[in-house]
Amino acid sequence: MTLDMAATTPPKMVFEHEGVFIHSAADDSEDQDLISGYLRIVEKDGETLVEYKPLEDADPSNMLCACKDSSSVVEWTQSSEDNPHRPLDHQLSYETEWDMVNAVSFRRKVHANGDGGLNHLNERNKWAFSFNVCDLRSITVKCEGWSYLTFRFKDGTSIPAIHFHQGGSSEFLDSLRKSVQISESPDDESVLIVSSYSKAFSQSFENLFEDANFNFVQCDQRPAEEVADLVGELIPGLEINQQEEPGFEVITRLDLGPRPEVHRSAPVTLEEWVKYQDSEGRMINLPQLKDAIFKGGLCHAVRKEAWKLLLGYFPWDNTHDERKLLQKNKTDEYFRMKLQWKSVSEEQERRNSRLRDYRSLIEKDVNRTDRNNKFYEGLDNPGLILLHDILMTYCMYDFDLGYVQGMSDLLSPILFVMENEVDAFWCFVSLMDEMHENFEEQMQGMKTQLIQLSTLLRLLDLAFWNYLEAQDSGYLYFCFRWLLIRFKRELHFQDVLRLWEVMWTRLPCQNFHLLVCCAILDSEKQKIMDRKYGFNEILKHINELSMKLDIEEILSKSESICVQIKSCKDLPHSVSEILGLKRVSQPSAALETSEYGMLESPQSSPRSSQRSVSNGHSHLKTTENGSRAAFIS
Repeated sequence: MTLDMAATTPPKMVFEHEGVFIHSAADDSEDQDLISGYLRIVEKDGETLVEYKPLEDADPSNMLCACKDSSSVVEWTQSSEDNPHRPLDHQLSYETEWDMVNAVSFRRKVHANGDGGLNHLNERNKWAFSFNVCDLRSITVKCEGWSYLTFRFKDGTSIPAIHFHQGGSSEFLDSLRKSVQISESPDDESVLIVSSYSKAFSQSFENLFEDANFNFVQCDQRPAEEVADLVGELIPGLEINQQEEPGFEVITRLDLGPRPEVHRSAPVTLEEWVKYQDSEGRMINLPQLKDAIFKGGLCHAVRKEAWKLLLGYFPWDNTHDERKLLQKNKTDEYFRMKLQWKSVSEEQERRNSRLRDYRSLIEKDVNRTDRNNKFYEGLDNPGLILLHDILMTYCMYDFDLGYVQGMSDLLSPILFVMENEVDAFWCFVSLMDEMHENFEEQMQGMKTQLIQLSTLLRLLDLAFWNYLEAQDSGYLYFCFRWLLIRFKRELHFQDVLRLWEVMWTRLPCQNFHLLVCCAILDSEKQKIMDRKYGFNEILKHINELSMKLDIEEILSKSESICVQIKSCKDLPHSVSEILGLKRVSQPSAALETSEYGMLESPQSSPRSSQRSVSNGHSHLKTTENGSRAAFIS
């Protein structure tokens, strides 16, 4: 393999380690050479490359690199006599045009074929290699006094093992994990399975949010199989292979009985809200209050106070004075974090690529978030400044996650309601506590939800699920954005506020948002099946539902589906797990029950259970088998 030395963008060195060896013979024969070199991980032209370069043993300061045309070789030689004994790791850096440069000045000389040094050079340089990490299939890790790694590629080829005689293999693998997903093989603990996610993950969000129509696949001119594969690539980590997941529950067709009619109520008014407070401001009669919010939502005048409680920013049993003290402490904490990024100089930021990337992406997304809403419209809008500052401060709060596209969509309605920077930040933190796995690179939250949604749809309408499966749509990838940002791009802004506050009651079951998906699909299934839509048409049809959905109709049908499922006597265990419908025969006196049989603890903060409740991960946190049982085959 050879290296292209004409990169169009400045490369970024992710990892570099000296003293990595290749053994010229697989066995321990006496005539074996130890080829010493540098191992690097380099980001160049939008790709991540692993590169190995042998050192010239006559003079370790001379770095050799082969051009694409192997008939010419470029050798770097040190032209300055200053400090000839400078340590090698201080001499080397990375530059766009050349693979290796020295920290002092250089000249280059070209050896023509036949020059005396060429044979030796070619002998050493034949061990150089470079490959794109996306081409990796697996890495075998062995240890014989030192660690050595063998790379195997998707085309079935491999290259000689690289030996870390001086350590560094763990650091190399840790750096590699920033670009690819690495997991241990279930069959051999010494084999690490490699799968790509970073670039496709980033691109998937770019495609999902670039325009309002969610046309992330231009599918009109593509065959269905090709589009199905493309969708899988755009949503990495979501490849769901039920054959590889043991322990699935097999369910025959069930009679769920008739779907009952339910009725929505009027929103909770300010006068009604006050009745649920005692003289010191504590909230009382929580089950009844949450039922009322679930049935009708909230008047806008109530939202600012109610959302802080529904999201867990304020505990339900706090007094007015306790909330004021908590808010003061949270204000101090917020501005300490905000000062961290505000005080970073331009010179510091040039050396902090992650912060620089976060800022760039936030600025890009803020400028296109809800700009048709008066709260965010126009140039130099203070709402946009607050949106930007809160997202930047969140990067300080959770630097590992930082900012991912779609998070601005979640913050926008919260800031609109709060009209306060600090309150909006902490409410957003609470929401992200439960939505966190949606935005992680491994996307386990999204994968789990898609499996659970497929499970529920199969229970509710096996014929429709079979139809979707026949169109390569059984895993419901077209629902990806619905789940990722909770229908934010599918509904009008005011309808989003209503839906979110209803879902935050955690009634009438866990993972109610999955039943919302089922309700929408139930309304569209006849059209999809009657018109014999294939994969392309299904995707296009679902995309075009944006801003055409009736929120009250959807909520009524979602609740009706929940009641219908609960009435089933032989409900599969996996479905009960997804919806949190485990029965408790004698609840303790400390627990109150709502109209829907959900257990409520007035003394516990909802925040402690939000993450597991919203995405249905409560059973996943307890046992690994819960995840597997959640899918019905």
